[in-house]
Amino acid sequence: MLRIVAARDGGLCRIKLPGGVLQASEARAIADAAQRHAAGVIELTNRANLQLRGVRAGHEAALIEALIGAGLGPQAGLAQAWSGAAGSAACSAACAALEPPAVLAVSAADDVRNLMISPSAGRDPHALIDTTPLCAQILTLLQSEPRFAALSPKFALLLDGGERLAMLEHPHDVWLAAMDHADGVRFVFGLAGCPPLSSESESGAGAANRCNATATPALGAVMPSQIPALVKALLDTFLDLAEPDQTRMRQLLAAHSLDTVLQRVQTYLDFPLSRAPALSAWRRGAADASLRFGIQPQHKAGAGAGMYQVGGQPPLGRLDGATLSALAALADDLGSATLRITPWQSVLLPDVAAAAASSVLARLTALGLACEASHPMARLIACAGSSGCAKSHADTKADALHLAAHLPADIAQVHLSGCPRSCAAAHCAPYTLLAVEPGRYDLYRRADAPGFGHCVAHHLTIEQAADALAPPARNPRSSRSSIDA
Repeated sequence: MLRIVAARDGGLCRIKLPGGVLQASEARAIADAAQRHAAGVIELTNRANLQLRGVRAGHEAALIEALIGAGLGPQAGLAQAWSGAAGSAACSAACAALEPPAVLAVSAADDVRNLMISPSAGRDPHALIDTTPLCAQILTLLQSEPRFAALSPKFALLLDGGERLAMLEHPHDVWLAAMDHADGVRFVFGLAGCPPLSSESESGAGAANRCNATATPALGAVMPSQIPALVKALLDTFLDLAEPDQTRMRQLLAAHSLDTVLQRVQTYLDFPLSRAPALSAWRRGAADASLRFGIQPQHKAGAGAGMYQVGGQPPLGRLDGATLSALAALADDLGSATLRITPWQSVLLPDVAAAAASSVLARLTALGLACEASHPMARLIACAGSSGCAKSHADTKADALHLAAHLPADIAQVHLSGCPRSCAAAHCAPYTLLAVEPGRYDLYRRADAPGFGHCVAHHLTIEQAADALAPPARNPRSSRSSIDA
């Protein structure tokens, strides 16, 4: 948030949300700031954050002041440091080296707040544990430990409480997942990948296979109360062993054995890591991403008893200021003045009374959000495209809107990427259209291949891509256009 970077359409400001939680008051402040200081475009990201596009030259400091004033950004003590230094700070990326030390400290604390939890954490009826208190402890640790400022801004952690609504396909540097144990809930952990997923998933075996292609085995188990100490030990070990060019856990593990890493981790802990051989066979239970849509029940006990969460997805993860303000008003009127942003670039309104749920769903639909998993806009992902990124070979956002009108009903998800960097999708989508020039794409099918998968067709227009995605029985073109050709 404090390092606004240049993009083709102006400055880009990313706002990291703790656990994906956005208060209605914060949402209104962001909507106002986006209209005053940027182009009014607000994007939901695949890490459950927000980013503002088109920040105007000369407005950077005013934008940051407005966001900090709304309670966004790193923890309060660091925000005060920003307030004292902002007047003399250069806020553009080009002048980052000129920032005073206080601002650099705030920026570093903001960079490392990369912890993902379920958007229904604390409310999911299927969860094994409420991860929100642990999330707060870990975020405090990440921001308050000066040494962790050396971590890459991309270094990421997953804290999984066993919720049914959970993003499990994003590879993380460190993942922690709850499991049932005879003595209560324990957390297993792994490095440089995803939790291994059972094949019995509501999303289907295909989703489980895609997730398991990047899965890493559970290495040990700890009690929930031991999680902060374990996270600190893992991060200290990473910083002890990593060379300057090793910024991610997978790079460290390419140079050091797991035993070497875990032995170093143990030196930081005052409790033994449980590394029972049976843990290698552990599999995470079912997850169902479709639960982010429509009306879904919350847990049956506690503050949210008898309540519902209602969800919808804005087209291609983009909102304007007026829509975000309307969502904030809806959360105030019929929810708990809170929105939850999901890693699928959608929005949940939690704590909605049963009598109001249908009204909330109707208002989300009226705002243009897709509220059913079958909606074409719920099955498309696209990067910023050539209108916002100089590296993109095509206007992926416009092309995705065009594809939506032709997308076959039985295609689960298509990812449009303007270049090989795959900024819009950290997970492995079933199908990817990789731009090669304006309006032309190569089509990849994921299967079990690395990267985007197998290239099954070249240099397609959007219409040809829609035909290639259709099953052969319905394809009006020759079978050579089909993905099965």
